[in-house]
Amino acid sequence: MQYMGLNEIREKFLAFFESKDHLRLPSFSLIPQGDKSLLLINSGMAPLKPYFTGEQEPPRRRVTTCQKCIRTGDIENVGKTARHGTFFEMLGNFSFGDYFKKEAIAWSWEFLTEVMGLDPNRLYPSIYEDDDEAFEIWNKQIGIPAERIFRFGKEDNFWEHGSGPCGPCSEIYYDRGEKYGCGKPGCTVGCDCDRYMEVWNNVFSQFNNDGHGNYTELVQKNIDTGMGLERLAVVMQDVDSLFDVDTVRNITDHVSRISGKTYGESYKTDVSLRVITDHIRSTVMMICDGVIPSNEGRGYVLRRLLRRAARHGKLLGIDKPFLYQVCDTVIQESGGAYPALIEKQEYIRKVIQVEEERFDATVDAGLSILNDMIEAAKKEGKTELPAADAFKLHDTYGFPIDLTIEILEEQGMTTDRDGFDALIQEQKERSREDRKRMGDLGWASEDLGLDKSLSTEFCGYDNLEATANVLAIVSEGESTDAVRAGAKLTLVLDRTPFYAEMGGQVPDHGIISHGDCEIEIDNVQKSGDGRMYLHSGVVKSGVVSRGDTVTCKVDKERRQAICRSHTATHLLQQALREVLGSHVEQAGSYTDADHVRFDFTHFAAMTPEEIVKVESIVNNAILEGMEVRTDEMPIDEAKKLGAMALFGEKYGDIVRVVRAGDFSIEFCGGTHLDNTAKAGMFKIVGEASVAAGVRRIEALTGRAFLEMFEKRQETLAEIASELKTTPNDVVVRAGQMVDEMRDLRRNIESLNGKLAEMKLVELFNLSRDVHGVNVLAAKLDDESPEIMRTLGDLIKERAPKMVAVLAVVTGESKVQLLCVCGKEALAAGAHAGKIVKEVAKLCGGGGGGRPDSASAGGKNPAKLEEALEAVNNIVDAMLK
Repeated sequence: MQYMGLNEIREKFLAFFESKDHLRLPSFSLIPQGDKSLLLINSGMAPLKPYFTGEQEPPRRRVTTCQKCIRTGDIENVGKTARHGTFFEMLGNFSFGDYFKKEAIAWSWEFLTEVMGLDPNRLYPSIYEDDDEAFEIWNKQIGIPAERIFRFGKEDNFWEHGSGPCGPCSEIYYDRGEKYGCGKPGCTVGCDCDRYMEVWNNVFSQFNNDGHGNYTELVQKNIDTGMGLERLAVVMQDVDSLFDVDTVRNITDHVSRISGKTYGESYKTDVSLRVITDHIRSTVMMICDGVIPSNEGRGYVLRRLLRRAARHGKLLGIDKPFLYQVCDTVIQESGGAYPALIEKQEYIRKVIQVEEERFDATVDAGLSILNDMIEAAKKEGKTELPAADAFKLHDTYGFPIDLTIEILEEQGMTTDRDGFDALIQEQKERSREDRKRMGDLGWASEDLGLDKSLSTEFCGYDNLEATANVLAIVSEGESTDAVRAGAKLTLVLDRTPFYAEMGGQVPDHGIISHGDCEIEIDNVQKSGDGRMYLHSGVVKSGVVSRGDTVTCKVDKERRQAICRSHTATHLLQQALREVLGSHVEQAGSYTDADHVRFDFTHFAAMTPEEIVKVESIVNNAILEGMEVRTDEMPIDEAKKLGAMALFGEKYGDIVRVVRAGDFSIEFCGGTHLDNTAKAGMFKIVGEASVAAGVRRIEALTGRAFLEMFEKRQETLAEIASELKTTPNDVVVRAGQMVDEMRDLRRNIESLNGKLAEMKLVELFNLSRDVHGVNVLAAKLDDESPEIMRTLGDLIKERAPKMVAVLAVVTGESKVQLLCVCGKEALAAGAHAGKIVKEVAKLCGGGGGGRPDSASAGGKNPAKLEEALEAVNNIVDAMLK
């Protein structure tokens, strides 16, 4: 056996099965496509389920992949052991009704012994206890002695998941030697120690389980082979754990350089280094596949991993964001196998950096509060933090419950997790909004009662009118044969020109007619499996029956307006990438009639200059009058052309590509203009944040732009009329008025100063001596708050021994108070903020401020005189 790097092992495996007529497929996205049972892809076969179940035809009967996988079920053990991790790569070879046990076993043995060069005498196969067929292959054909073939029961060597396809397994174990063993006399294959490592698992999908324990032979038998790439690398490199494999260890070394810690120097340090190494691998891959940190779903998994890694960085003494730097090493090590990592490197770095900075703020706010809670609990002799406290940290300060639990464990404490979960559920129930009522459309979208073999052909790219046959009718939640005027209904047709809502594009509206029957359609959705188009509307006249031949007519003006928006969206995305950078990716969109809402990945508010530049680029592309072409082509050809794909979107072998001249090219199933000039004009009317690292642009096109322009012209004309000028001279006249107001303000300030000077002498005569400090409390009649502030400044400047409380009653019958203290009064112990606070309380208000100057307000002018009379006593008590 020779040393072999992880990247080399991956390539050798895939090339080996290519030589066995397997189609090499790239790793599928970590975001499951069409599988709501999974949050993230967690095995090599998970993305291939439709091929195993027969729902989809595989691209070839033999396939091989190296699949990125995420599993977080044992996240608490990551770092504490040398074997647990959340990210791994799964090598696999698959047969969909082609070869079976004989070939699968033979090729697994050939690869391990001949390609990898492993010693056959250190390899031990296991089989399901009743699988004599597999035993015969191993024993008679491969030549493994019977005593070296291990039979295990269902728990270990039979794969099934409820009802459906299932079957026995045959695993291959490698003996790593006595140094990895437990030392027990009976230590052998199947022992829990690390000596015998499973490196291969052949799953023979042979039976169908009806869910009641009854098994029947499948007509089409499949092979699902899985092998952890990191596990095989451990064997080929003769290292202790997956954290010592070359590509993984290089990441750990990078963290060590940043932290100044050495891997292997202490268990505590090693735990943190392993957590960071594992979690940064997971986060880089997840972000690359389109996951963004959030508080729910897979976004929460990502946020949890990132924040756990960041916290362990703090435990290592790293007091600033660093993970975004470590991600460069992850990309360097894996970019050859996953080129998208290199393409999105800038974007991945930025997402991580922003999340780290957010986490720093969260930790600073929440950690001290948690420490206070822990200290208070310990003083009371408690070892459990109340669920209410954990919930407050989560809900008010954004402090993750997982982090709370980890910190509590380090302090020898726990929290009531069930109670916390109950409080979370209560919050969800309180804040849950009523679902939008969709009438029959909502019922039909679940396909209840409808023949699932029904399907609708979409013919609306080139035609806005078509004839069709009514396949099904739903009204009032029930399938029916006919519906009369006045009823709401949902129709399923065999073909339609109506575009169903998808990809952010709103649905078409229009009319479906048949003789004297007319149906007004105001919503079109696809069924859950995407096969049926569900046309929702109201029967305005006549009767429609199942089997009728109807005429469909899309609202042409509305469709054209939607096309303007959708084509403008493509131009907008390209303009954003040109101005902001290639990290910009679409994160959602909404294209309505002449209205665009576009969400995109970016990490700072756009500057006014950037917004103007993007808008200008889009309008130039419109004015250029570029042809908009739509072509269907193989997905590989489209990628070679540089077509942009949407994060998380599923595409088939043949894709629809929309090109606007040489300016923009994207995968898109929506409807578009045939020339950019028909978009009219494009105007950005809003830019804001909608989530961490996601911005939103609101824009107008077509008639919506014209309406906005006309309204602004009307407003401009009204302003000009008020200013007694013309629209062309509004700016000049406004500038003149600003200058006039500035002069008036200066004059007022000058007059206020003179009035204050005159008032000052009068006020000084009203002061009283309190412990050597002159105390003044006065209500200023018919004076403005501005004069009061001017007086306060003069008193501080000219009367260092004075404490003055001044008051005015405004036209709203509210009291405004000001307290100032001169330098010598401050030295004697006076404090303006404390004084004015006490005075304000007496007239129904509050306030405070600095020692030398503070303001407050009151709601009860009737109590003002009483409050001012108390000033002397307040100051007297303070100076004593």
